Amino acid sequence: MTQIKYVKTPLSEDVVMELKAGEHVLLTGTIYTARDAAHKKLVELIERKEPLPIPLKGQIIYYVGPTPAPPRRPIGAAGPTTSSRLDPYTPKLLSAGLKGMIGKGKRGKEVIEAIKKYKAIYFVTIGGAGALLSKCVLKSKVVAYPELGPEAIYELEVKDFPLFVANDTKGNDLYEIGRKQYEIKD
Repeated sequence: MTQIKYVKTPLSEDVVMELKAGEHVLLTGTIYTARDAAHKKLVELIERKEPLPIPLKGQIIYYVGPTPAPPRRPIGAAGPTTSSRLDPYTPKLLSAGLKGMIGKGKRGKEVIEAIKKYKAIYFVTIGGAGALLSKCVLKSKVVAYPELGPEAIYELEVKDFPLFVANDTKGNDLYEIGRKQYEIKD
């Protein structure tokens, strides 16, 4: 049975360096949400050297556009979106201090190289389980770009949010590791 690692935000470089592709993590603390439109706005601000609406140093961005919150819940379904859509923006955000990302699916080579260079981490969680994942969200509030609706940037407080390390600081890739386990060897 795989050992579970308990990780708190913000992420320190020491914690990130210890995480290895394939490890199961339960994350607790503050994370931020952002999808395509918000990423574009953040990168434009970085390029213009203007202040960002959220801190990036040691932080995690979750690629999600949550559904409206039902009564007595802080958030609706909150499942991950496909991460490769954010690849064009990711190296710039990592260079500005972002330490982690949460999504689903493989990342491109340029992103994996940036993860190694900036000592960051890419986590994945289960697609299609947005209602279950939302139960790990204790608080939710829009902190930037409310005009983007569900693609606004939210600040989430999470407890024991279930993740797997997909890409670690050494360039290891869970998707490659998993595939090799099932290849037929001659």
